[in-house]
This record gives sequence, structure tokens and C-alpha cells, in this order.
Amino acid sequence: MIKIYGMKSCPDCTAVWEQVQGDTRYEVIDFGLDVRQLKAFLKLRDHDPVFAEAKARGAAGIPCFVLEDGRVTLSPEEAGLSSSPAVGGACRIDGSGC
Repeated sequence: MIKIYGMKSCPDCTAVWEQVQGDTRYEVIDFGLDVRQLKAFLKLRDHDPVFAEAKARGAAGIPCFVLEDGRVTLSPEEAGLSSSPAVGGACRIDGSGC
């Protein structure tokens, strides 16, 4: 199962989540609803080098995909999904976007 971390308030996340509704190959994790899930996401973000570019841009790094082999990616395509026009920068830590 592919895990998708994000937040309902993030338009990039909701665009991806709409694609997986009812698809049991994916687990949507809204870490805005559960601090334990937020901690799990932050552990990934703090330790996985895939987030380096997102952090350098001031982006949150969501949606985030944990593939079945354990690899972490920020690419919807690598998770078998399509990018929406909004994917790639709506949620920035500096407050721009979102």
C-alpha cells in the first residue's frame, strides 16, 4: 500500500487525494488531524534527503508518498498518479501560496 501524507487544507494534497478515492492501493494520511501522524511525517522530512530541495525552496514537502518498497518521493507520477497544475508549490513555509 502506498501512503500519501498531507493535509486537507493543502490544494496540492487534495488534488492527489481526489485521484485515489476508493482505491485500496493507497492510504491517505491527513497529519493535520493526528499529532502522531504529524510526527511520523516530520521524522521522514527531517531524515530523508528527498526533502532537501523542497526545504531549500521553503516548501512543506507535501504531498509526500511512501511507496510499497519504503522509498519516499514527492512525485505523484512515481506513485502511479498524475500531477495537477497546482502540484509543486502551493504550500510554502514562508506563508506564500496556500
